[in-house]
Amino acid sequence: MASAKNRTGEKKRRPSLPEHFDSLEQAADFWDTHDSAEYGDYLTDVEFEVDVKKRTYLISLDGELYRKVHAIARERGVAPETLVNRWIEEKAS
Repeated sequence: MASAKNRTGEKKRRPSLPEHFDSLEQAADFWDTHDSAEYGDYLTDVEFEVDVKKRTYLISLDGELYRKVHAIARERGVAPETLVNRWIEEKAS
């Protein structure tokens, strides 16, 4: 096991980071129970670019109108935002 320092500066033991995970669930279980800050010496810097072309805008709705939209969305099994986007797309096309 590798060691790290705790808040008081004393060395403490930490479980080794697995070389690989057999599944996404196994990785999720590991990171759900371990603090990534203790594994900083395993991390490497990376550079990447993000080209954001899609933007999201907020539009206000009257409270009563929102409640109606929310009820319809729940009946259809979608989020209210998804339902409103679909309706606007239909009308805008």
